[in-house]
This record gives sequence, C-alpha cells and structure tokens, in this order.
Amino acid sequence: MYQENENPESTANNGRDAAGNGQDNVSLLERITPLAQQINCLDLERIAKVCIESIPQLVGVGFASLYILDDTNNILHLQKCNHPFLINKIVSLNQTPPSPMVMAVNTKELILVDDIDNHKKPVIKKSQRAFADNYKTKNCAIAPLICQDRVVGVLNLSDKTEGGGFGLEDIAMIELIGQLVGASIGNVKLFERMQRQAMTDGLTGLVNHKQFYDTLEKELWRSRRYGGQISLIMVDIDNLKAINDVYGHRAGDKVIKKISNKIKECIRQIDTAARYGGDEFAVILPNTSIDAALIVANRMVDAVSNSPVTWKKEHIAISISVGLGEYNSDTSPEDITSRSDKALYTAKQAGKNTVRIFEPTKK
Repeated sequence: MYQENENPESTANNGRDAAGNGQDNVSLLERITPLAQQINCLDLERIAKVCIESIPQLVGVGFASLYILDDTNNILHLQKCNHPFLINKIVSLNQTPPSPMVMAVNTKELILVDDIDNHKKPVIKKSQRAFADNYKTKNCAIAPLICQDRVVGVLNLSDKTEGGGFGLEDIAMIELIGQLVGASIGNVKLFERMQRQAMTDGLTGLVNHKQFYDTLEKELWRSRRYGGQISLIMVDIDNLKAINDVYGHRAGDKVIKKISNKIKECIRQIDTAARYGGDEFAVILPNTSIDAALIVANRMVDAVSNSPVTWKKEHIAISISVGLGEYNSDTSPEDITSRSDKALYTAKQAGKNTVRIFEPTKK
C-alpha cells in the first residue's frame, strides 16, 4: 500500500528499479543455465572443472577451490583449485578454533567476508590464515554445498576485484550456484554409494559373490598380460550352525562380522576379500606365491582363534578352516575356486581350525 505523502516521481523510479531488477534476474538465470546444464552429470571431475574455471568468471573472482566432505571421517578434501600457490589439501571439521570453512559446514550458511582483517562473525585470526599474503584483496565467499539438507562440500571464492566486494547479485548467484553444485555432488555420492552397495555384502562390507568373480577375472587377465601367479584362499567358519542354534542368528551375525574384520586385518590393500557364501569367505592374492599365501592363511587362523566373540556377557570361541592354492593365469576362475575349496574340505576333515594347501593329483 502506498503512503499518502509518497512522491509520485519517487514511486515511478521505484517501479523502474523493480523492472530493472527483474531484467537482472532473467540475465542471472540466463548466465547460470549453461553452467547448470554442464554440472548436471555424475562426473565429479567435470563438476569441479566448472566450479574452478567457469564460476570464478561468472562471479568475477580470481581464485576458487572446491572441497568435498568425507562425513565418515569429518574431513574436507581438496578436489580442485586454481590457486598457483599452496593451500590446505585437507581440513578437519574437529579443529579448534573452527576455520571459516568449518563454520560454513556447521551452520550451513554462506559466509561473506569483505575485509578479512576486521571480520567479526566469525573472527578469523591471523594464525588461521597461513596463506593470506598470496591474495590481492581481503574479501572471500565461503559457500556450503548442500544436498537434501546435508553438506556435501564447500566452494571458496576469493579476490573479488570489481566493486570492492560482493554485491546483492553476487550473493544471489553464489547461493544459487551452491544449491546447484550441492545437488550435483549429492547425486554423485548417491550413485557411488549405490555402486558400492551393488558390489559389497551388507553385513561384512566385503565384496560380494558376483564382484569376487569379476575381480578374479581381472586379476587373471592382468596375470596373463604381465606375468605372475595368483593365490586364492578359501575360508569357512567352523561350527557356525551350532552357534546359531545355541545363541541365535544375531550372535551368528556378530561372529561373521568379527571374522570378516580379522580377515581384512591380515591382508594387503591390493588383495580382495569377499563373502563367498553364508559362512564362507574367499581372498584373492595377486602376484603371490603359495609360501607367502600360507603365511597369510596361518595368520588368519591364529587371529580368529585368539578373538572370541562376547555375546550377552558370554564368550563364544570361534575358529576357521582354510584351504588355499597357487594358480597360473591359464586356470579358469571356476577351477581356481574349486581347487581351493577342495583344500578347505581337507582342512575341515583334519579337525578344523587349520590350513591345507591344494595338491594337484599326480598322474
């Protein structure tokens, strides 16, 4: 509602300003639309490239850095930047006092700094600005990237040279960009999580039966091309049915998880441990001799037998039987698993909690 003493000329000017702002908004959308189309993908590197190359031009800043949040470990990892000088590659969310990036993650709010020396909320101490001398200006924008109310990363924009700081249009642009980039990164994370779930066993986190065979095929191909042997360990939990019958299946699940963790502790990063079946595991050891594989197998047996499971204040003794073999690259995946499984059967027959090696039948 207009006030009675309002100046008609002023009202007309206000109308023109509103119309101008409307045109600016259309212009803003027109400029952002091509970027939105580029980041609407499942390629994190492509999204990062837009953040570092295109967005700084759009906002009129000199420098940009994109960090991705690892929410499991509470760490921001540098994905990409255009800084010609050193910046932090890892930022912990547990740091004290919290840096502006950490505060942006915690509050889920855009932090705009016109003068970093005199900024009050938050106060940014000089001790937190190890690289301050590398920047031409004292302004920056720290945008949390949010997807479905969860922070997935942070986009930092600094050295706004024109206009002396971030204007209203810049703020609107950065907030809109943050939403679009956050949604795209969230989609990437969701896709990666779905891929991991398709490849892993839900209870143990080990690769599943299908992924085991895919990995074995790849290792055989690599062995054919570059040489080397493959060893395969088959593991079976001793007396799991009896444990389930006496203590229940939840206790049995705890036993399975405990043994899977012990198996993971005994192998290298290049090895692949899989949940092969209900109470059976398989471990692929690339470029590994039978002697080296035997050491690993014995380590597994000892690690499991020395780690009883506690269930409702009662200790449950656990053990495994292990069979293994060494194979050439011309052996089929089915023959590899079958032969190591025969060695496993022999270990079971020998009294369990032991290791046996597959021995080819002599003609």
